[in-house]
Amino acid sequence: MLGTCLNAHADAERELGELLYRDKNLSINRNQSCASCHSDQPSTRQIGGGTFSEATGFVDPENVVSNTPVSRGSVLGKTGGLNAPSAAYAAFSPIFHWNSDEELYVGGQFWNGRAKDLQSQAGGPFLNPGEMAIPNRWAFVERLQENPQYQRLFNEVFGIDLEQIPNYQSAASNAEPAGVAAVYDAAAQAVSEYERSPRFNKFNSKFDFWLAGKTQLSSNELHGMNLFNNKAGCAACHTSESSGFDRQGHPVPPMFTDFTYDNIGLPRNTLIPGNPEPDLGLGGRADIANAWPDGEQKGKHKVPTLRNIAVTAPYGHNGVFKTLEEVVHFYNTRDVLGEVESVTDTNFGISGWPVPEVMENVNHDELGNLGLTAEEESAVVAFMKTLTDDYSETGADDQVPSGTASPFALVEVPQIPTVLEMKVPGRVQMTARLGKYYQLEYSTNLSGGDNWQVLEMRRFSTNGVPFLDNDTAQSPIRLYRAAQLPQ
Repeated sequence: MLGTCLNAHADAERELGELLYRDKNLSINRNQSCASCHSDQPSTRQIGGGTFSEATGFVDPENVVSNTPVSRGSVLGKTGGLNAPSAAYAAFSPIFHWNSDEELYVGGQFWNGRAKDLQSQAGGPFLNPGEMAIPNRWAFVERLQENPQYQRLFNEVFGIDLEQIPNYQSAASNAEPAGVAAVYDAAAQAVSEYERSPRFNKFNSKFDFWLAGKTQLSSNELHGMNLFNNKAGCAACHTSESSGFDRQGHPVPPMFTDFTYDNIGLPRNTLIPGNPEPDLGLGGRADIANAWPDGEQKGKHKVPTLRNIAVTAPYGHNGVFKTLEEVVHFYNTRDVLGEVESVTDTNFGISGWPVPEVMENVNHDELGNLGLTAEEESAVVAFMKTLTDDYSETGADDQVPSGTASPFALVEVPQIPTVLEMKVPGRVQMTARLGKYYQLEYSTNLSGGDNWQVLEMRRFSTNGVPFLDNDTAQSPIRLYRAAQLPQ
């Protein structure tokens, strides 16, 4: 019975997340949703007078079909600044951090990692003027209040009564009332939970079935994989080894990214509306720029997963490449093909490439002069096409008939961690899952054993609200732990 209740609660949160993800009313002109730029439905192409359905790439379907580099925003004439990355497998990106062993940044969300985790990313587009363009969090909450389903689900999942928040339009003051931040954070978490669902993390590509011994790769695909891992050097950043094991001991298939940041020397894409100045990636963030005044992080953008790469055109953070073949040819010949003036040159990628949009920190060690033949380039592309999900439905493979479950269906997607910090004695700051019940416990004994005592139990509603311990003076030792309780 307990498992049923927990599953029902998880289902309700994902139901809420899916509604939010697809709701165009949550944009200023009620014409754009998260799914507009990260579609959770299969893309379609017109081929030979008919409609051809592809696997879901979780990118902007208009960009896939038209090769436009950026997505249109809710406001006419406004667009995103960079190519919308795939939302598939985004949940596996670790929290943004500095890896002191490798001496580089890892994880986070967006091309420059400015959102530390999936929840932070999910809350970004609603207020972005070039995207959904809601003016502020309070106006966002007012849109939620219009929908009875949201009224029910926010109460059920988070214990939040949306009706208790004053109406935004009739407010005499612009001061955000209590409760708005909690609603906004809860909405972002619900969207992130939907993005943690099996819909976004399928692990059912041909490669996955091959890895599990369920089918075979062709000789050309195997040749491409060998090149990918060796001569072409792709696996240096797009890791093709197992990602280890989840908490239940299930092997996690390769993610085909190491979640780091790199400047691969992409040419400037002058076809982005308004031809803005090149985005500096990590080095364009004020916090990173201040930490690296020598500019060592300029031009570095996040290494994307190659899962579903064949159905997520265009390519690169600025959408400069239209085909997968063009990308591989660039990696192979960037430094030896020659030079043309711009992306609009008729000889782009034929007799040369434009200079890098950001000249600092270009990676010359791992790409640019790979020495691949045309046939080898083609083989690498053939291998990458085996990374497309929904193979049982599109592969026409008798060994993997329609409806065959993923061989890695039991892999656990990383969940929101519980983090305890004490910056001031007696105030324990906690980051955890909103809407869940937690029991905070303390101990004054380092010798082990069952010496834990209950400090407080509450339903966690807002990150950053402290648990208070008024008895810290009684003991020089104070250990804390938090346990999530059944719903």
